Amino acid sequence: MKVLPPWALFSLGSAFFAGLTAILGKLGVSGMNSNLATLIRTVVILFITMGIVSLRREWDWPDTTLKPMSFLILSGIATGFSWLCYYRALQLAPASLVSPIDKLSVAFAIVLGIVLLGEPLTWRVALGGSFVVVGALVIATG
Repeated sequence: MKVLPPWALFSLGSAFFAGLTAILGKLGVSGMNSNLATLIRTVVILFITMGIVSLRREWDWPDTTLKPMSFLILSGIATGFSWLCYYRALQLAPASLVSPIDKLSVAFAIVLGIVLLGEPLTWRVALGGSFVVVGALVIATG
């Protein structure tokens, strides 16, 4: 039996926890302002991440230029807007509809990776991305 590479295991973990996030988030935003719910979630993530970095003694800042830090800050801003939209959507619709639409991020990442990063568009990436889009549309319009 072939063992999955570490990146695939972490990707599966990410997918599982993202699915769990949808269900727990849906339960958490009922009767609460979605922006406040996002703040609470963000603070929890901050403390968990600080704990992990502390336990692993990874507080050493690399000698880096402003460019990588700028991209991380922009990524954080994009994440914040994503979470704000996601929690508001969970207040307005079932998690079973919101989560698949949210996964259109796969298609956006493919297109942006090609356009901005020069990543190759293989037939597998095109086919898989198309399946994601079709699946989201089937769920959203059904």
